[in-house]
Amino acid sequence: MDPIRNPYAPGAGQRPPELAGRDSELETFTVVLERIARGRPERSVVLTGLRGVGKTVLLNALRSAAVRADWGTGKLEARPDQRLRRPLSAALHVAVRELGHPQADDVDHVLGVIKSFAHRAVEPGAKLRDRWNPGIDAPAVSGRADSGDIEIDLVELLSDVGGLAADVGEGVAIFIDEMQDLHPDDVSAMCAACHEISQSSLPVIVVGAGLPHLPAVLSASKSYSERLFRYARIDRLPRDAADRALQMPAKEEDADFTAEALEAMYAATGGYPYFIQAYGKVAWDLAPGTPITAEDVAVSAPEAESELAVGFFGSRYERATPGERDYLRAMADAAVALAENAHEQLDEIESVPTADVALILGRKPQSLSPARDALLKKGLIYSGERGRIAFTVPHFGRYLRAHT
Repeated sequence: MDPIRNPYAPGAGQRPPELAGRDSELETFTVVLERIARGRPERSVVLTGLRGVGKTVLLNALRSAAVRADWGTGKLEARPDQRLRRPLSAALHVAVRELGHPQADDVDHVLGVIKSFAHRAVEPGAKLRDRWNPGIDAPAVSGRADSGDIEIDLVELLSDVGGLAADVGEGVAIFIDEMQDLHPDDVSAMCAACHEISQSSLPVIVVGAGLPHLPAVLSASKSYSERLFRYARIDRLPRDAADRALQMPAKEEDADFTAEALEAMYAATGGYPYFIQAYGKVAWDLAPGTPITAEDVAVSAPEAESELAVGFFGSRYERATPGERDYLRAMADAAVALAENAHEQLDEIESVPTADVALILGRKPQSLSPARDALLKKGLIYSGERGRIAFTVPHFGRYLRAHT
């Protein structure tokens, strides 16, 4: 069929496959925004899940919902090598500008506080060329959010931003992707700030997205974190939602899938939205016409898998050192052994014991700590519970067994 009309190409269509089956999360967030706008107590939101389940797409959809509610919004992506002050200052700058507060002096004061917060990203007395310019015209406000203690400063900063939003009966939402990569001190400060603004009933909310171990990261930072956030586990789609993710974009182009094709697509993709889009794109390009059949899916599967092997799996595998790759492959082999011993389906094995990985490699578990820790920092694996490890990427074990 016509590749130009392909509704599964990245960026095509009004509703990407990643949003199929996410109506509950969208509706819940709308209620959260309304409650906060009315001064009712409500928690910030944290989305967790493996890579490829559509967390970032959902995060963007939630931001769009906040924009439609006339909230000021800003977004940042956490990185292990970057502290919070600079990206958060840039995000809040955007959010404050979106509020449309009528009093220019009040807006300039809060922008000046954001600027002071940003300037503490470098040590006092640093040369001018080493200072970061956040692009804020207002003068920095001395003595506010500039103590150098990130926890104190962040509480003051969000309190001032929340006060400005309350003046106009609106709110501010900060969206943080890859939240598990925040520095531990920044995580602690963010939890403290969320607690303070909740206690003060200020219209500010943090919406984070990250890997499955993000709740453990937050809990390790502040023991009360479970009371601060509304956690939502974003998982692969059930069969009916996965079918809709394929059929809805196709019907917008007057096309469809046969029942057998939908069954074959679910078997190939496992219901993971990223895979649904990848397989759907290739099946559309190669199918001679509508409806797309199971034979079309079978013909297109090798090309889809080849593209995923390079762009989705391979790009991550290439980031690992030879020793780390051995660890990854041993994890894949450990999952096979575990499934055989437990008489379970391989896809049902979500994690493996670190001791099993060490046994396969013929090493002591302690000697593998550097490789494991490096893979954790690179976001290729995560530990949901002590002594066990899992891939952050679905079907990564299958890729390793087939290509390494």
